This record gives sequence, C-alpha cells and structure tokens, in this order.
Amino acid sequence: MRYRLIKLYLLGIFLLISHGINSQSILGDWKTLDDINGNPKSILEIYTKGGRIYGKVQKILEKGKENAKCIKCEGELKDKSIVGMLIIDGLENKGKNEYSGGEILDPENGRKYRCKIWLNPKNPNELKVRGYLAFFYRTQTWLRVKK
Repeated sequence: MRYRLIKLYLLGIFLLISHGINSQSILGDWKTLDDINGNPKSILEIYTKGGRIYGKVQKILEKGKENAKCIKCEGELKDKSIVGMLIIDGLENKGKNEYSGGEILDPENGRKYRCKIWLNPKNPNELKVRGYLAFFYRTQTWLRVKK
C-alpha cells in the first residue's frame, strides 16, 4: 500500500513538472489579437522545422474574413488564401525563450518585417511578437490556445 502511494506521488510530481515544461514553450497554437480593439483575429500554429521556428495561420476568427486572401501580397503569395499561409519564417533560438533572425508577414498589407518573439516572463501563456522596419517596431501580444 505504501509503495503504491509513493508511486502515485512521484507520478503526480512528474506530471506537474512536465506540464510546467510544456507551458514554457513557444510551440503550439496562439490566438492573435487586433492591436486596436483587442478582438481575436486568428489562430496561428508555431512549430519547429530544421531547428528554426515557423508559424502558419490555422484559422481566421474575424467574421466575414474566414476565406480572406492576401490581395496585397506580392509574388507567389499574391491572392492566396491566408489560412494555411506561412507568416513567421525561419526564426532562430537566441536563448531564454527568445527567437529572431527571420521574418514575419503581415497579410493585411502584404509586407514582411524582421521579427523577434519571446514568452512574457511574467505569463508564459502570452507570446510577445515584434516586427521591425528599420528602427521602428510594433509589438503584439498573442495568447496561448489551451487544448
């Protein structure tokens, strides 16, 4: 009986630790929010491939824009569906849950920006996403989607 209780106790500790490690990752699904009114815009999946970080649009949440196309994009992305589109491209781990060195696409204006993302140190369920154009930048806060 005592052995079984110890085993359950250790299993519980392991589950708590593994949950904490998982919640510290930038990987997974994130809800993007409108900068102006705070309304949800989309669900974006952040994943790793070849040691770099990528993000693509899984779903558009704005009513009436579910099938939006990137009309202001250039090249091969012109008039392509935003759902499934790669918008975070090739970020590298710079340590301390900070990633940069790649680009982010804004499908609303079709422009690409240098990008940096990091977890909010006070809340690992918030992802800070910053796009740079020269020395100007804009930072958004995205929320982790709980499954």
